[in-house]
Amino acid sequence: MSLPKIHPLADVQTKQIGNDTAIWQFCVVLGKAVIGENCNICAQVFIENEVKIGNNVTIKSGVQLWDGVTVEDNVCIGPNVTFTNDLVPRSKQYSASFAKTVLRKGCSVGANSTIVAGCEVGEYAFIGAGSVVTKSIPANTVWYGNPAKMKGYITNEGVLLDLQKKDRNGTFYNLEKEV
Repeated sequence: MSLPKIHPLADVQTKQIGNDTAIWQFCVVLGKAVIGENCNICAQVFIENEVKIGNNVTIKSGVQLWDGVTVEDNVCIGPNVTFTNDLVPRSKQYSASFAKTVLRKGCSVGANSTIVAGCEVGEYAFIGAGSVVTKSIPANTVWYGNPAKMKGYITNEGVLLDLQKKDRNGTFYNLEKEV
């Protein structure tokens, strides 16, 4: 194990960063954020104070994680994914608390998706690129579109399945044992 690698052009204020985590140039990480081990935080990512990030997480460039976002282990967040934390934002009016958004272990969120405040993305779920997630997503499901709709299932290993839980070869998967 090695200490976190923080690019000299990043503004990292927290000390709560796990070993083997890389934070690249032009990132801003505020003082109360918690980041786990072996994460890759790509360039131009903003992480606010009340954010918790697990181990083995990849966050691609252009992502902002606002107060109230929790990211569990082994999550992949694509480039320019947008999170919200205030359901009724108003200029210069600040909420006393923010809606909680949780990305459960092993899930993936595709590039340019928007996750509305208060949603939970289930374990190993897959959100397709450009989707707008307006409600919680169950584990091992595939969603995409605006608004995002369920289009199939996915195994923990990343095999895409149709709505009948069959892969492209017609093999049925019992996902009850997956979660």
